[in-house]
Amino acid sequence: MSGPLLPRVVVVDDHALFRAGVVAELGDRVTVVGVAEDVASAIEVIAAERPDVVLLDVHLPGGGGAAVMAGCAEVDGVRFLALSVSDAAEDVIALVRAGARGYVTKSITADDLCDAVERVAGGDAVFSPRLAGFVLDAFSASPPPASDPELEQLTAREREVLRLLARGYAYKEIARELTISIKTVESHASAVLRKLQLSNRSELSRWASERRLV
Repeated sequence: MSGPLLPRVVVVDDHALFRAGVVAELGDRVTVVGVAEDVASAIEVIAAERPDVVLLDVHLPGGGGAAVMAGCAEVDGVRFLALSVSDAAEDVIALVRAGARGYVTKSITADDLCDAVERVAGGDAVFSPRLAGFVLDAFSASPPPASDPELEQLTAREREVLRLLARGYAYKEIARELTISIKTVESHASAVLRKLQLSNRSELSRWASERRLV
């Protein structure tokens, strides 16, 4: 007599070593039916395999996790669980608004990740403990925050760089996280400081903290 069917999973992350590690950690508790490294390949493999759960990184070449979900809007029955190094409220809320059923950080243990996949496959919503508060706050009955004219000056990419700078990431780490060159990070950082009329990273961190961007 056969046992219960294992969740069918696709792993989407632009770092090959991390993808391989996740597949190995999931072991025989799930059936990994595909992997992808960018938005286009993720949409292709998800449409072809129609997995139960997609483990999805937030930042990917060709767009991000939200772009993958948008591209799979016509694929029924797929649930998305964000798995990211980022624990920024903005990332968590954006992915949930886009349709993710959960969001966990890459510091999660292998056992907890397997449990999260199984729960999401079963229809639950799963969040790392401190991230759940972001979601509750964002979807509470309180009105949305007023627009911030200063923040609206920045492009989407400049906002990503701003958030990571404010959280203490080095230029090299930001370049790796966003899959751009260090020179491009430096250019975006200079633009952010100029547009916000800030002098240094310390002022930038304080500015971002006051707006609860980190």
